[in-house]
Amino acid sequence: MADRAIPLNQLPSTPEELARCLADPEWRLFSGCLYKIMIKGDDGEDALVMPFMPNGAQRRFIRRLWHRNLILKARQLGFTTLIAILWLDHALWNANQRCGIIAQDREAAEAIFRDKVKFAYENLPAEIRERFPLARDSATELLFAHNNSSIRVATSMRSGTIHRLHVSEFGKICAKFPDKAKEVVTGSIPAVPTTGVLVIESTAEGREGEFFEFCERAQAQEQQQVKLTPRDYRFHFYAWWQDPRYRLESTTVNISPEQDEYFDRIEVEMGCAIDCDQRAWYVATMEADFSGREERMWQEYPSTPGEAFQVSTEGNWYAKDMAALRKRGGITDIPVLDIPVQTFWDIGNSDGCAIWFHQEVAGQDRFIDYYEAHNEDLRHYVKDLQQRGYVFGVHFLPHDADYRRLGDFNKTTREMLQELMPGQRFEIVPRITELVTGISQTRKHIKGAYFDSARCKQGVSRLDGYRKKFSRADDRFTDQPDKSNGCSEGADALRQWAQAKELGMLATATGKHAYQEPEAPDWRM
Repeated sequence: MADRAIPLNQLPSTPEELARCLADPEWRLFSGCLYKIMIKGDDGEDALVMPFMPNGAQRRFIRRLWHRNLILKARQLGFTTLIAILWLDHALWNANQRCGIIAQDREAAEAIFRDKVKFAYENLPAEIRERFPLARDSATELLFAHNNSSIRVATSMRSGTIHRLHVSEFGKICAKFPDKAKEVVTGSIPAVPTTGVLVIESTAEGREGEFFEFCERAQAQEQQQVKLTPRDYRFHFYAWWQDPRYRLESTTVNISPEQDEYFDRIEVEMGCAIDCDQRAWYVATMEADFSGREERMWQEYPSTPGEAFQVSTEGNWYAKDMAALRKRGGITDIPVLDIPVQTFWDIGNSDGCAIWFHQEVAGQDRFIDYYEAHNEDLRHYVKDLQQRGYVFGVHFLPHDADYRRLGDFNKTTREMLQELMPGQRFEIVPRITELVTGISQTRKHIKGAYFDSARCKQGVSRLDGYRKKFSRADDRFTDQPDKSNGCSEGADALRQWAQAKELGMLATATGKHAYQEPEAPDWRM
């Protein structure tokens, strides 16, 4: 660090001292002399212009900065601002560098470029800014004439090498724009060399998509203390309770015993202390901003990494249901009993097929297994079923399994399955007129269901990821399913179970096989 005798927010008075300080990246970032930022004013006041001084979370991130980084965070910790300053600083002081920021949409890209990148450059001290003239100043890019380096903000980047890349709110990109997320993964990320720096940052948006999968792998490596290569991601988590701003006078908020119990559990799990004022802020924020919905707090202000992904956004069909399922312990270790197994199928139009394996025990619905595959014929699925060693009861197929398919066989799916599995019983679940009716039935019956945590892991992730299609034109989620993320087959297969149960088909088909307690001996004998 440069000489701390130099006052903060003031440039050194001599050319020699100024040159020494400017050569030190830490001084440039931590002194408050070079870069300025805009922060929101309170109670409707105009934005305030302040010297940039990294906060606690930003300082922790700088200390742990790796070649590839994943940031899972609470809201409003300023990481996009930090990265904008880091990238601008790198471009100003290093020749022939390409620095980029990917935003979730055009509006966000324009705001980041205007209010963070360009604002910081234009508000450099005049004598410093004169050293860095612009060769190009567009609506999305600054190209510096003195060293041919640039910084750009856009919704996608594919061309050339990108030495510094930040993907902002990647979770939202995965949720709303899966095609764009795929482009980021296949095009933008590979453009960053192993000597460069990549930062992917977001709040959570549900347990599906590239951001969730990246975080799962990175967190597992961190927990296993794996030595990272330059291509591995370092996991960074920043909880709400780490930010000193999130406090409120505790005497003004009523905290229930259940809420105190929650905070106590977080303290044990995370090895932290959450005092009364912090607890008061959390409870008040949940009530005022999210109408008491704890699942929204988990997403926007997570206490633990796992909690962040407990629920998806409003666009997820089963968000609340999966949160309640986990809360009551509905995902657990389930033994496979020596009783018949029912299967529930969905055979997708895109050559995907999903199958749930179910046992009913004393009226309790237990899902013991799940399987899905793509671009396989029926013989593949039959072979898989036969290898599992289950004794099957009834196989429930969707309504279109009775449609005759023109081609080499000119038979229905049910007819072909009956030939491949002679002696097995297949039932068709009638078609419903409205998808939302079947989803409502699934929500109704999933309240009492149980899923094996290991064998049904992929199936559960499909339920977590079953989303509504997002309309860019209307900027809202529609009532149509988003089939682009591969979750629809698994969710639709489970819906066959709910519809069959609602119609009484399951009780009729399995009643004689349902597990029953043996009758007690006659006490009079």
